[in-house]
Amino acid sequence: MTTANTERKAELSKKEFKQIFWRSWTIYGSFNSERMEALGFLYSILPSLQRIWKDNPEKYKEALHRHMQPFNMTLAPSPLVMGLTVAMEEKAHDDPDFDVSSINAIKVALMGPLSGIGDTFFWGIIKVLACSIGASFAAQGSILGPILLLLVFNIPNILTRYYTLKIGYGKGITLLDSLVNSGQMKLFTYIAGIVGVASIGSMVAAWIGITSPLTFTISGTEIALQDYLDQLCPQLLSLTATLIIYRQLKKAKLSIMQLILIIVVVAFVLGVLGIIA
Repeated sequence: MTTANTERKAELSKKEFKQIFWRSWTIYGSFNSERMEALGFLYSILPSLQRIWKDNPEKYKEALHRHMQPFNMTLAPSPLVMGLTVAMEEKAHDDPDFDVSSINAIKVALMGPLSGIGDTFFWGIIKVLACSIGASFAAQGSILGPILLLLVFNIPNILTRYYTLKIGYGKGITLLDSLVNSGQMKLFTYIAGIVGVASIGSMVAAWIGITSPLTFTISGTEIALQDYLDQLCPQLLSLTATLIIYRQLKKAKLSIMQLILIIVVVAFVLGVLGIIA
């Protein structure tokens, strides 16, 4: 495989490309609430990490830990991020001054936009189209029903995975060289971090939704506590709970299961007492 960059030859062999491509189909096989698709992502790019860091065991361990950070996005375009990640790991190996924190920053920044495109295209269009065609043939008793359903859905899926991996790695090398040489890598990393934090904030507001039903009567006027909390900051209780849990993950010596148990108990007690809803 070659890239548009004439100064540097791509190191990703056809064998390694195929390994990442086929392994990318397992990315959702180990999904969990703590790290989501991280283990599957790491497994997909593992052959490349072994090649890149074979001469430096300590850096190899750091790379393994680096890619165990939470990762979650629509499956079909995920190889684009894998290809770009491999290109960045190669850059980190070749350049001692390369900021490795930018690798996860860019991964996080790409999760939202690519997931939005992937969800719209594959789940909103292709899946509906495939099911409609398959169901229409199946209703007539034709064996083509399930066959067409699988073909219509999976052919675009396969092509997307293949070409996004190729583009992510090939163009990723050129993009990284351009960003580093122009001095824009730090700016891009900073912006990516802002996008990641904004995405997390949006998820906290949209998914957690902790509210308080407490009301007080002052001078004959009933006052709802939640109304005042919303005036201070929308979803303030959700944000506070998230920050407390995050601090416990960082500082306290608690396992994920212990923390989940504590959350369940505290939420149950506060819910029974009518403090939160």
